Amino acid sequence: MKYNVGMLKGPHYDGPPVTIETLPEFPHYTGLRRQHTVEYWMLASLLYRENGTKQQEVVRVLNPDSADVFFVPFFSSLSYDTYHNQGNDTESKFDDQLQAEIADFLQKSKYWKRSAGRDHVIPMQHPNAFKHYRDKVNAAIFVVADFGRSSPSVSNLRKDVVAPYGHVVETFEADDFSDPYDSRTTLLFFRGKTKRKAEGKDRKRLEKILSGQKDIVFEANGVTEGGVNASTKGMRSSKFCLDPAGDTPSSCRLFDAIVSHCVPVIVSDKIELPYEDEIDYNKFSIFFSREEAKKEGYILDQLKRVSKTKWLEMWRYLKNITHHFEYQYPPKNGDAVSMLWRQVKHKLPAINLAVHRNRRLKVPDWWR
Repeated sequence: MKYNVGMLKGPHYDGPPVTIETLPEFPHYTGLRRQHTVEYWMLASLLYRENGTKQQEVVRVLNPDSADVFFVPFFSSLSYDTYHNQGNDTESKFDDQLQAEIADFLQKSKYWKRSAGRDHVIPMQHPNAFKHYRDKVNAAIFVVADFGRSSPSVSNLRKDVVAPYGHVVETFEADDFSDPYDSRTTLLFFRGKTKRKAEGKDRKRLEKILSGQKDIVFEANGVTEGGVNASTKGMRSSKFCLDPAGDTPSSCRLFDAIVSHCVPVIVSDKIELPYEDEIDYNKFSIFFSREEAKKEGYILDQLKRVSKTKWLEMWRYLKNITHHFEYQYPPKNGDAVSMLWRQVKHKLPAINLAVHRNRRLKVPDWWR
């Protein structure tokens, strides 16, 4: 348990391997801990009693020889949040120790060796999760938020799966106004920190351009319980929601906007999006490059050109795809975890090709 759900009970908690009977309910986290929770939901989907029904994308098997992929149940994001954020060297080293133990276990496993790790699935949604040993297990399928802090040789779109953040605001269930366009009186909404790293530095520039403008709400605040309530209210009363990059190219704000049915305005040059082979984000989002966003008045001018008819079309699309971004237990067909397992399944042909080729090659792979 110390590698996964034990951390939900407290630091250094250990016990027998988790079962459906001992799986703790997901805590009412806010902020970063709620955002980086894909590891919990993927594990829970494998423990689900009705696993194996036609509605599920994944079936847990107990015979390793019949498995298509191997899920590694290490809560690397929660481990980082639990131990590194204590500001204590001893606790930080414990996270490093857990990473080392997992990497060592995998590399000694005959099933890892069989495929060089290509058919193993490791969730590491926090940008700093598993950070000391990523390069030791980089053949595996990583489940990530983006690729902002990894080199392409360690993590890339070809082999890995992009997962949505867990949304912080609650889903807008009662969004059934007779005129949703006119009921949303704010044109553009943003609430969040403006002191960020990397691409996130653009937020200060956006603040200077957009603050104080008519029909725009731009609030520079962090994540608090009161702040979440303010964001919920703001997103539900706005036509568009600004989603600039955070410390990495992605931001949880995109998924808060989606479940609020507020058309996302995405400002990021290197963002990668979940299930993009199945979902066309252009149908419900508006994209700006970093340079475009820095032009005085450019974003506002473009948003004002979006007709009511076009906005309603995007709003309806948002309502239809919201369920794809919901993490929940019990899992449901088409929810976030279901979509992620389908993405993993899409990786299998390339994995099998690589494994089969490597078994028969007598010389170094000439494609490398």
